[in-house]
Amino acid sequence: MNASQHVVPGGRGSADGVPALGVEGLSRHFGSLRAVQEVTFEVRAGSRHAVIGPNGAGKSTLFALIAGALPATSGRVRLHGDDVTSMAEYARANRGLVRTFQHSSLFLSATARENVLLAVQRRHGVQASPWRSVTRRRALLEEADEVLAQLGLLDRAGAAAGALSHGERRQLEVAVALATAPSVLLLDEPAAGMSPADTQAFQQIVLGLPQEVTVLLVEHDLDLVFGLADTVTVLHLGEHLITGDPEQVRASEAVQSAYLGAEDTSDLFLEEGS
Repeated sequence: MNASQHVVPGGRGSADGVPALGVEGLSRHFGSLRAVQEVTFEVRAGSRHAVIGPNGAGKSTLFALIAGALPATSGRVRLHGDDVTSMAEYARANRGLVRTFQHSSLFLSATARENVLLAVQRRHGVQASPWRSVTRRRALLEEADEVLAQLGLLDRAGAAAGALSHGERRQLEVAVALATAPSVLLLDEPAAGMSPADTQAFQQIVLGLPQEVTVLLVEHDLDLVFGLADTVTVLHLGEHLITGDPEQVRASEAVQSAYLGAEDTSDLFLEEGS
């Protein structure tokens, strides 16, 4: 494969210019299989950054490497400039790198409020106890409800997570992640299984997240990606192909060829409604 293209778009960044997340020559080999090979890109602070690619491109493996669920064969992961490559997933989460999953990780028998409350308690280092002061418990509940309201779920706070619709569960998973106060939020195929209406609603929720939360998502739904992301990284066969703004990625012949494997790529990445 030819050397990868790396377009660095202008836009938001941290005050000191340090990326929220840096991926440097990251690789993961399974025997002779090179699932991810020397991938390098940066995620600017405050950005909405997507990783896309055809099936088998290495997206899920890359996400696991960034989150700390898989050890890297080589390369580095930096969080706000600090090397976190050797840290376990929970340690990265404690530093602000928080991930949602493709499959539900909720307590389905607990209410939506209880799921979020557990995350709030964990962030504050508060253990569940019948002896906790009424004032302290009220403050934690109010914080949980603020997060639920932000995700449009306050009216479902008392419903069991297992009774929520699929789209509502995905929203609740983001609420639980936000309750831990992440600086970088990793969304792993958040629209998987969603209806078009749920996907549209979810897109607006992510767009409305606080600016101080940087978002990196892996997603197959290209309509969601191009309606949400200000920066897109494309993987192909485990390698970095291009990073750029949505228009640069749409216009890339290399990206079009990787997706279709053909010269006629005029219908790829059509604008919504076209």
